[in-house]
Parts: sequence; C-alpha cells; structure tokens
Amino acid sequence: MMIFMTDKHLTILTGASRGMGLAMAEQLLQPGCMLLCISRKTNPSLTLLAETKSATLIQWREDLAQGAAVSRKLDAWLTSQANAGFSSATLINNAGFIPRITPLSLSDADDLAQALRVGLEAPMQLSAAFLRATDNWPIPRKVLNISSGLGRRPMASQSAYCAAKAGMDHFTRCLALDEALKPNGAKVCALAPGVIDTDMQVQLRGADDALFPDRQGFAGLHQGGQLSSPADAAKSVLAVLARADFGQNPVADVRD
Repeated sequence: MMIFMTDKHLTILTGASRGMGLAMAEQLLQPGCMLLCISRKTNPSLTLLAETKSATLIQWREDLAQGAAVSRKLDAWLTSQANAGFSSATLINNAGFIPRITPLSLSDADDLAQALRVGLEAPMQLSAAFLRATDNWPIPRKVLNISSGLGRRPMASQSAYCAAKAGMDHFTRCLALDEALKPNGAKVCALAPGVIDTDMQVQLRGADDALFPDRQGFAGLHQGGQLSSPADAAKSVLAVLARADFGQNPVADVRD
C-alpha cells in the first residue's frame, strides 16, 4: 500500500541548464519540492540554490537524442520512488534543438535527426515512461510540453523545428484522449511560451539573410524590446501549470 504525504511535490524537467529551463528550475526549487533535471550539462548554481531553499535537487547529465535509454532510466527511477510520499508528480518536456537555419534541401541529415529526436521523440518517450511508472499513483499528475508558435505556423528554413513542435502539439492532443479514459488520468498540455530572449533568438537573428527570409523579423523583436526574459516567461508558464483548468485545452499559448 502506498502512503502519500500532502506537501512533497515531484517535478521532472528537461533542458534545465540554461534559458527558460534554468529559470523554471530556479522558480520550482521551493521547500517541499523534489526536482529532477535532465540536461546535457548540470548547473552548479542550481545545487547551491536547492540548499538555500531546503529543496531536493537531482541532476542527470543525459543526451536526449538518446531518448529511449533516458526514458528507461526514468521509468526505473520512478518505479523506485513509488512509496516516496509525493502529493503530485509533473513532467515538463522543455528541451529542444534548433538545427542549422537553412532550407531543407541544404540541411544535414544528422542535424535533422538530432532536432527530431530531441524535440519530438524524447518528449514522447519520456511521457510514456512517466505515465507508465506513475499510473497507479493516487495523486494529481501533469505533463507539460513546451511547444512553440512555430509548431502552428510554417516558416521557411525551419522545417525540422516546426515539424518537431507540430508533432509535439498533435501527440499531446492524442495523449489527452488517452488519459481522459483513465480514472486518474494525467492532465496534459502543449504550451507555447511566447517569444523569449534566449540563445535560440540569438541564433535566429544572427542567421544568413540569404538562407532565412524571416531573420529581420526576429531582429526587430529584439530591437523593439518585444522579447520576454527567461524569468518572466518561466513565471508565465508555471502559472499556467498551476491553474485549476490546466489541460482543459491540450494545445495552448500563454498569450491566450
């Protein structure tokens, strides 16, 4: 028999070493929280913050291009935590990868594979592992997939990134239908976080005009001060996650 407490929250977060992922990790590290971060690099500042906040932090250094192996590791770890007394469990699939910004005809096959593995395969694999391992946990469970407006509108020279995010949106819709059939199904949502001043934006506005016709538009967002800071974006995303109606719309945007 599993015994669950009322003040111990588990969150699993990918891509937590920088950008909005790092900002979310910083905001999630609160007393009563256990945060498992999965990223290619660990972040020493999070370790120090967890100590000051009396929170539990675990950092796995993993390449999400090897999503099958990481998902098996997550499944086994969650199974070992079945009696840990969590009052909620949440998976946030935040990690992504932008391949070289170029028309598809000039794209590298390995680069395309990396984008789809990290941006689509890994979120599906991790979601499956999370939901399978926690299926019998009598607590609220959530899956938050960080999507993008580019999953909902096409853009030249962004085929792989757009395809990964569009796939994320649609598999989230399917997942919501799956979970709705269960007595204690998870609440799921693919959420676009708006335009954020991250390394991705630097990459977009620094692209070659000849290869990326929308470059000037991204440069204009930066020049016009229209980009959210990672901290502000993280706050908005986590506010949506905390809402009572989270998952009512399986594909959403923080600007809705």
